[in-house]
Amino acid sequence: MSDQQLKQQIKEMIVERLFLDADPAEMGDDENLMENYGIDSVNLFEIVVGLEEQFEISFEDEDFSVDLFANVNSLADFVERKRS
Repeated sequence: MSDQQLKQQIKEMIVERLFLDADPAEMGDDENLMENYGIDSVNLFEIVVGLEEQFEISFEDEDFSVDLFANVNSLADFVERKRS
């Protein structure tokens, strides 16, 4: 899977799980998710569950940081690290 495909899957999962009124194709890779889409702690939990299910990875306590959930780029980098 290419880097761009991974990012697109993450965007689609976020929009779907959070019922966002947004087009995944128009989300910027480095766009701040919390500021631009009003994502809160409950939404972050949904993103974690979505990433774990879709990419068959698991989050450890030390993985959680605000920076990780800042944008699609940081989430894609995290998924890549967990899968390698």
